[in-house]
Amino acid sequence: YCFLFLVFYLVMVSSDYTGYPFPTAPPVDPFAKIKVDDCGKTKGCFRYGKPGCNAETCDYFLSYRRIGADVEFELSADTDGWVAVGFSSDKKMGGDDVMACVHDDNGRVRIQHFYNVGQWAKEIQRNPARDEEGVFENNRVTCRFKRPVYVPREETIVDLHLSWYYLFAWGPAIQGSITRHDIDSPPVSERVVSIYKYEDIFMPSAAYQTFSSPFCLLLIVALTFYLLMGTP
Repeated sequence: YCFLFLVFYLVMVSSDYTGYPFPTAPPVDPFAKIKVDDCGKTKGCFRYGKPGCNAETCDYFLSYRRIGADVEFELSADTDGWVAVGFSSDKKMGGDDVMACVHDDNGRVRIQHFYNVGQWAKEIQRNPARDEEGVFENNRVTCRFKRPVYVPREETIVDLHLSWYYLFAWGPAIQGSITRHDIDSPPVSERVVSIYKYEDIFMPSAAYQTFSSPFCLLLIVALTFYLLMGTP
């Protein structure tokens, strides 16, 4: 009788849970879009590309803001590979602390730490980034992460409470490894950047620099006048 009762109990229990859904993993929060309305107010921004572009249309976009003992960075670029920012004591590549967001072959965007040795970027295992998130959508790599304002003296990790030139770069990746940046002379901040000062700075890309130069405008006016007046 005990055996029959046990079989009956097991049958009843299993039938009670027929069709009961298994627990599922909680949904992953979607990547929150970068707000450009905050630029120059509650965060600093750099935009490179077409005049009036935003975080989804600029060739390159970066923002920074202080959050307690950290600095939050947001990066986005028109690429399917990687986007990065370097912190440099000058405007040249070499001896720079670099944070890069890299789109790998699995579709993920990972935050990596590099140190520029001459013209070569060496990955550093000690990575100061945290609260990392990234996405690859519409042929753009976009990411957000935090890193400490202050770190003990370390050659490959700069103290962000000091001012640095910011180097902006992006380019393709092969199997999750970064390759040479897209343009020969990536943009650089005109002056050192302080995380305690929020500005909204626009830098026209090469396609929009031609007619923005005063010399070029003067030359165009002179040529137009010459053509209208005719040759003597």
